Amino acid sequence: MTDIEHPETFHGLPVFTLPVPAEDGSAPAALPGTGSVAWRLDCAWEGPAFPGLWQHFLDTVDPAEVRALLIGPWWPEEYSSFAPVAELVASHAGRFPALRALFLADVVGEECEVSWLEMSDVTSLIEAFPRLEELVVRGGGDAVPEKEKLQLRPVRHLALKSLRFESGGLPGHVVRAVGASELPALERLELWFGATWYGGDATVEDMSPVLSGGSFPRLRHLGLQNSEIQDEIAAAVASAPVVAQLESLSLAMGTLSDAGALALLDGQPLTHLTSLDLHHHYLTDPVMSRVREMGAREGVHVDLGAADYWDPEDDEPRYVAVGE
Repeated sequence: MTDIEHPETFHGLPVFTLPVPAEDGSAPAALPGTGSVAWRLDCAWEGPAFPGLWQHFLDTVDPAEVRALLIGPWWPEEYSSFAPVAELVASHAGRFPALRALFLADVVGEECEVSWLEMSDVTSLIEAFPRLEELVVRGGGDAVPEKEKLQLRPVRHLALKSLRFESGGLPGHVVRAVGASELPALERLELWFGATWYGGDATVEDMSPVLSGGSFPRLRHLGLQNSEIQDEIAAAVASAPVVAQLESLSLAMGTLSDAGALALLDGQPLTHLTSLDLHHHYLTDPVMSRVREMGAREGVHVDLGAADYWDPEDDEPRYVAVGE
């Protein structure tokens, strides 16, 4: 999976994976201060089941001082649903008054492909932590049973500043739920739409509440990326009211071609942006030059990277960066 990796830092803190209890009962190595790191829980393939690891976590650190938490692989053997994990973590939310950041499913391809993660409804976790400021959810796709797919209901959350869904197939109903949510503090929103093969069925219309600019008045960064309809998204963004309030914009990781890039360049001014991320694209050299010239002329940092190869005469498909 491209662009999927374990973060070294999260919410400004270094990530530290909690060691599992030693089988021989030996004393664990010294641990960092509870509030000095982002704690990552990982059952791995040989560790305890998640309820045992969770209890070990509660017994090992002071949950009242935990500021950031990452849930890695929650299965010790066979892949399993995230639903019991979400329920267990939410049931102890009152013990984590300092928690400000939560990463659900910090899992990479060697552990489980993103579209094979058996997710669940994550709404209860958002509601359980009213002081949460940053949420990352990885997963979503058509490679799992219906009851194990990612779900979200519209929520009202007054503290959330950063929300990111990393998916190889983000369902349209999740996108609509985000747009219907009341998140007055939201400053950063990033949606990875993925491939239709893996359930990425969101449309530009599903994004209309976000594009209108009325849903999230404090939004400063918007990422609408990893999409098979990246050209349609770029064309919609070219006239979207939300762009005027942004400082940075990402249409990266998708199937952006000359048509989408030219629509963006010929649309409303982007001169107020500090950065424009278009990496993983299918632009020709002349259009890449136009994008770079715009960035240099207006002082916008443009991330283009190298173009992916695509020959339209061969009727070859274009691919998103993260699908399976």
